[in-house]
Amino acid sequence: MIIKPKVRGFVCVTSHPVGCAAHVQEWIDYVKAKGPIKAGPKKVLVIGSSTGYGLASRITAAFGSGAATLGIFFDRPSEEGRPATPGWYNTIAFTAAARKAGLYAKNIMGDAFSDDIKRQTLETIKADLGQVDLVVYSLASPRRTHPKTGAVHKSCLKPVGASYTNKTVDTDKGIVSEVTIEPANEAEIADTIAVMGGEDWEMWINALREANLLAPGAQSVAYSYIGPEVTWAIYKNGTIGLAKNDLERAAKAINAQLAANGGGRGFISVNKALVTQASSAIPVVPLYISILYKIMKARGTHEGCIEQMQRLFATHMYNGNTPKFDEAGRVRVDDWEMVPEVQAAVREIWPGITTENLAALTDIAGYREEFLKLFGFGLPGVNYEADVEPHVPMI
Repeated sequence: MIIKPKVRGFVCVTSHPVGCAAHVQEWIDYVKAKGPIKAGPKKVLVIGSSTGYGLASRITAAFGSGAATLGIFFDRPSEEGRPATPGWYNTIAFTAAARKAGLYAKNIMGDAFSDDIKRQTLETIKADLGQVDLVVYSLASPRRTHPKTGAVHKSCLKPVGASYTNKTVDTDKGIVSEVTIEPANEAEIADTIAVMGGEDWEMWINALREANLLAPGAQSVAYSYIGPEVTWAIYKNGTIGLAKNDLERAAKAINAQLAANGGGRGFISVNKALVTQASSAIPVVPLYISILYKIMKARGTHEGCIEQMQRLFATHMYNGNTPKFDEAGRVRVDDWEMVPEVQAAVREIWPGITTENLAALTDIAGYREEFLKLFGFGLPGVNYEADVEPHVPMI
């Protein structure tokens, strides 16, 4: 079939297998061009490995350090007349490239929150790897079935305490408008923390430790975002922010466990605002990202997922480096985003943004380009008029 992008709101409901493979190859080429990451990880578990920061971490570990990688992901294969999700195609492309390079790459597809997927993962590590020296936790899910209680928790993107009104943009239509979001109730807050907080990360580390599958000195990292004040009501101080606070609580507990295991570390990396499937769903944030991209590209400091993860591994975690923590014990690879000059420029542009001047004052074109690339569209060298086979089996 000939596959074209079909965007509905903040989601593209199609993806292109050849384009996704080309996107993965771009990331691989970037990591290889940056050179080897010395003393890097050798046996890596990536929980949430098929898109975004999780995929970028897996590529960095494999092609920067020659690591064996085990990826846990939950994606949908193709159906009659319907392509698979991009994470499905990304995983196939990564696995093929890694194995061609002589690297171990295996995948487990299913609900990472479940006890069954954890059990399968432990068995695979024990049989194939013995132990892992890095655990990347990069899950992004709208819901979680709790493995102990069976309760289904659904996250929400809402402010806490009071309603919130600010500018937002329909990234597909290019219309700037005001959005008002009502505050979350206590049940919605609790559900969001259950989905996006640190409990599941702790469950993973506990399961690995109890099975003696963590190598001495093993590290674990999870990813977070803080951002500027203009987004705080919906992010840092909203339901997501409260969940991220719980992630930080978990990081301290995990760090204590790993420190006792041969001097390992558990910590959070606060990353830059980027176009991802998750960030696209958050009101206000896409408009901020569009402004940010214009400013950072002009300064020559713009990074995407793969640049961020390569820098995290190469300058904080390995290559003879140790993490540089902020006052709360977090690594900050959002540092170039949060420099005062960049944020002052955002604050100057923000009030004057309208539908009419959106294209001139922001990088909305770059936002759309990056968004479509998530689904395999807009990659150079790909013939999007060609008939392609959407049914690609997992390898």
